[in-house]
Amino acid sequence: MPGSLACVGIGMTLGAHICPLAKSYIEQADVVFSGVSNGIVELWLQEMHSDVRSLQVYYKEGKSRHITYREMVDAILTEVRAGKKVVGAFYGHPGVFAHAPHKSIELAKAEGFDAVMIPGISAEDCLIADLAIDPGKFGCQQFEASQFMFYKRRFDPSCYLVLWQIGLAGDKSMAKFATGAAHRQVLIELLSTEYPLEHQVILYEAAVLPIDTIRKQTLTLAELADADIYMHTTLVIPPSQKMQPNQAVLDRLAEIEREIEAESQKLDAETSSA
Repeated sequence: MPGSLACVGIGMTLGAHICPLAKSYIEQADVVFSGVSNGIVELWLQEMHSDVRSLQVYYKEGKSRHITYREMVDAILTEVRAGKKVVGAFYGHPGVFAHAPHKSIELAKAEGFDAVMIPGISAEDCLIADLAIDPGKFGCQQFEASQFMFYKRRFDPSCYLVLWQIGLAGDKSMAKFATGAAHRQVLIELLSTEYPLEHQVILYEAAVLPIDTIRKQTLTLAELADADIYMHTTLVIPPSQKMQPNQAVLDRLAEIEREIEAESQKLDAETSSA
């Protein structure tokens, strides 16, 4: 049988978020690679399949994550090339903040293997539900925290701003498991160009186990530097300003509506006279 690859999302909360399709792929696989870091979640995967191999063994303090991700992809593709039905099971959505699933699927397809991605309930989905945020109300911008710092990004204080992986903010080495208060102070100074230091922000962590408590801690932007922050912590910044009407666009749209109305009245008049 030719090899194949499916990268599936198991959702964020153990057992509660996995969809029937993802579960089916896991159960029917020849080998399952686990992209989760929680031992209890990995034991749950082992209940569905007898050959579950952890990808966490490739992480090491001081080791570049570029190397780690390459080793993960190599491990996955080795089994695909051996003709096996391979599944990569990842937290949340396998396409969100996960390099190995994207790269593995890309390479598998390039080599002629069948490869698919099965979506899952992501941390973003949980965040929207747990914090009662409607992205359509004010709009929402999202960035990986370090990328947000390293590049000149335009951000709008009249919408929600979500910064992922805040625990690694400012790390250029790709070899650390955390950065500290000094790195976050640089981020605070960057954000303070648009937000007052007393502006209320939220530290969010989704529940991984059913017994976990969802973290939604409110604090000021100034207090962010000394807060307890971990790799899975997300920073959510609510709007600090009101949305400003774009009067030029509004005037143009009103003009278009008047033109449409005038054309409609003209057609009505011509129809009546005929």
